[in-house]
Amino acid sequence: MNKYAKYALVLLLSVSLILFTEQMKFIKSGEGHITFGTITGLAVLWLFSFIGVIISTLMKKVPVKFLQEFPVLGWVSIVSLICCLISDVFVDAIANVNFLSITTPILAFAGISVADRLADLRKTSWRVAIVAVFVFTGTYVGSALLSELGLYLSGK
Repeated sequence: MNKYAKYALVLLLSVSLILFTEQMKFIKSGEGHITFGTITGLAVLWLFSFIGVIISTLMKKVPVKFLQEFPVLGWVSIVSLICCLISDVFVDAIANVNFLSITTPILAFAGISVADRLADLRKTSWRVAIVAVFVFTGTYVGSALLSELGLYLSGK
């Protein structure tokens, strides 16, 4: 099978997971529903992703090292940004897709990719865990302080 057909099917599976998540949310809480707009928005997201994958694959053949190593997510983001700046049609279509329905499969894929590298994680020193705790704590406290400052300055 052609590698682009495989990429298209994997992206279709991802979009199907988003659609499944949307339906489960509707069944569980009664919020939201799947409409033609939802399907259109998912089709647009699939198209942006597929174009980004194609560009990433083509850039592997370019002699510029930066372009060869540029991540697929970056290409998808650039394609999405350009298309959404060109026409509001894309923005309106994507607005019909529930954000939380998108995050669930993304977090699942992130978990799978991290679980795939657990052997590499075991090879790192225990000091990395201490640094990670301080980074996470600092990020959380810093975000909370900035939020409090913003609320204080806005008078709320």
